Amino acid sequence: MSGHNKWSSIKHKKGAADAKRSKVFTKVIKEITVAARLGGDDPNANPRLRSAISLAKSVNMPNDNITKAIKKGVGGGKGEDWSTIVYEGYGPHNVAVIVECLTDNKNRTISSVRAIFSKNNGNIGATNSVMYMFDRKGIIEVEKEKIGEEELTEHVLESGADDIDDLQDDVFIVETSPNALGDVHKYLEEQGVDIKTSSIDLIPQNRVEISETSKAQQVIKFIEALEDDDDVQKVYSNFDISDEVLASLG
Repeated sequence: MSGHNKWSSIKHKKGAADAKRSKVFTKVIKEITVAARLGGDDPNANPRLRSAISLAKSVNMPNDNITKAIKKGVGGGKGEDWSTIVYEGYGPHNVAVIVECLTDNKNRTISSVRAIFSKNNGNIGATNSVMYMFDRKGIIEVEKEKIGEEELTEHVLESGADDIDDLQDDVFIVETSPNALGDVHKYLEEQGVDIKTSSIDLIPQNRVEISETSKAQQVIKFIEALEDDDDVQKVYSNFDISDEVLASLG
């Protein structure tokens, strides 16, 4: 789940990150393979691959797995014709949702995603039914324990990034334009900044606050069901959870 709201804190409380590590590895390996196939095996010349590798490292994927995924992508693979599909719609309590999938079987994927929406009182909409509510931005996460805000801010100002914020508990968020993400990522690494993740994300312009525990549980169940699908790579939504409800979920 992307969007940089309290979702990461919720998953930490629920222990979902460790419980689903093997599934996360599978999704990251798929992204590395496709990125290498489309743009080559050199991360310096392939921003998508560079971002995929940083994501792999953030989930502690062994280097051997990363190398094998890159080689597989460059070497091709019979029967692995991956396509990107994006679905838009609304989940429970009118939260807007965008689902990015990477699949080798479109019929399987749409059937699965539709079923998840249907079972959770959601509806898939037409193209741009909710996309207009989101802005596409380059997002770089840097762990607070590894660098001070003043030092990082200096590097960010020189890098050409748009902004930096410290609203998250454990990471600084560096925002860039999508086209500048690769250059900013490379510059920060050259300055010795340890990047946790970098990616092009969809950030909601406004958020729908969920202020009741029962409603929050329904929304979380829906998002988790989407994220748990093998063909789903990323889920974006405009929901937010109030601090009171977040505490009750713990």
